[in-house]
Amino acid sequence: MEQDSTDIRPGERLAHLAPAEDACLRFIGRIATPFLTREDCPRQGDLDGPVCRLEVDPPWSDALDGIEAFETIEVLYWLHESRRDLITQSPRGDGQTRGTFSLRSPVRPNPIGTSCVRLVRREGAVLVVRGLDCLDGTPLLDIKPDRCAYTPQVAEKAADHG
Repeated sequence: MEQDSTDIRPGERLAHLAPAEDACLRFIGRIATPFLTREDCPRQGDLDGPVCRLEVDPPWSDALDGIEAFETIEVLYWLHESRRDLITQSPRGDGQTRGTFSLRSPVRPNPIGTSCVRLVRREGAVLVVRGLDCLDGTPLLDIKPDRCAYTPQVAEKAADHG
């Protein structure tokens, strides 16, 4: 996405960068949400928010096996419409300018979004969830059990034998 250097707020600075070529991500599907524009998206997801769908591509459908055991999961996604060149930002309505890494803004050098969502149900290669804050059609990067809900089996076995 070509960035418009005139589309910055007072106090913001941008980096003039060559196109990035140092990483390769593999999208595993798409996200379906009711949010069609950035203005529609909530600032943060809400576990009681609208129903959304994580539509996993066929080669990855079996990778969902066992996910139903978790009430909450972490979703990583690529914020494909975000600019990637701001060093400092002035959040809307905030009036202050801060460094990009001190904000949860979707505008980042690598616009990876994360949400902890409530898993409603699995429908084959689709996870129905609540709690997302991204645009309809957002590329899906990864799905993980919520780190707070996940206890590795090694730790469980050690506790049983302790």
